[in-house]
Amino acid sequence: MTKAGSKGGNLRDKLDGNELDLSLSDLNEVPVKELAALPKATVLDLSCNKLSTLPSDFCSLTHLVKLDLSKNKLQQLPADFGRLVNLQHLDLLNNKLVTLPVSFAQLKNLKWLDLKDNPLDPVLAKVAGDCLDEKQCKQCANKVLQHMKAVQADQERERQRRLEVEREAEKKREAKQQAKEAKERELRKREKAEEKERRRKEYDAQKASKREQEKKPKKETNQAPKSKSGSRPRKPPPRKHTRSWVVLKVLLLLLLLCVAGGLVACRVTRLQHQPLCNSVNTIYDNAVQGLRHHEILQWVLQTDSQQ
Repeated sequence: MTKAGSKGGNLRDKLDGNELDLSLSDLNEVPVKELAALPKATVLDLSCNKLSTLPSDFCSLTHLVKLDLSKNKLQQLPADFGRLVNLQHLDLLNNKLVTLPVSFAQLKNLKWLDLKDNPLDPVLAKVAGDCLDEKQCKQCANKVLQHMKAVQADQERERQRRLEVEREAEKKREAKQQAKEAKERELRKREKAEEKERRRKEYDAQKASKREQEKKPKKETNQAPKSKSGSRPRKPPPRKHTRSWVVLKVLLLLLLLCVAGGLVACRVTRLQHQPLCNSVNTIYDNAVQGLRHHEILQWVLQTDSQQ
């Protein structure tokens, strides 16, 4: 990488009045520090070198009035190129520039500009036009400055629009957050009230239960003497064999019903001529004859026969 200081001696030796000629110096980069030490060099010629970029601190050379960067390999200019506010003459012929930085609009003193032989954006190329003579180059400077001011204004409006959109989005987020917080506060308040109501009900239930427990001993105390003096005597415990007696009575009743049924069948139905029924009828007749001497039984039998 070649610098001006390593080829052709000190930069001061090349300074001619206010002009510093570093053209055809095979430069790959600009010696910004050395140039900054020469504020008298308001005219700087860097044409016909191998410069592909300009360092950002190049824009600190605000003393420059005339700058020739033609016939290099510059693909873009620094974003702060507009800081060179004293620049009046700028030659960018035959580079690889496509666009210009927005800050270019700040070069209010620019009177002469050449952008020929660059792959410019079609819109910018149409605005710049040709620079074949002094008049066209001055027109190029004026038109490009107006165009870049319009671009700068459009970008500023777009920036303001984005800021407004961001502010609106931020307001919506804040409103949403506030609504969420208010909802959470309301929910906590409702839960707190429900918890308070639940605890109050539990307290009332405990108090009621305590009062009931306090009343029960008094009732037992008041009822205790009555049970000793005027209460009814307790029933004797049931006999242990009550269930057995009931079962026995039922069996006897069933037996009597069976005997009565058999007797009726033998005396009323066609079975009365059967040998078994003959025996049954004989036993019945003998029993009736034997019991006729009892008046009560006789009365019962008469009543039965009448029916």
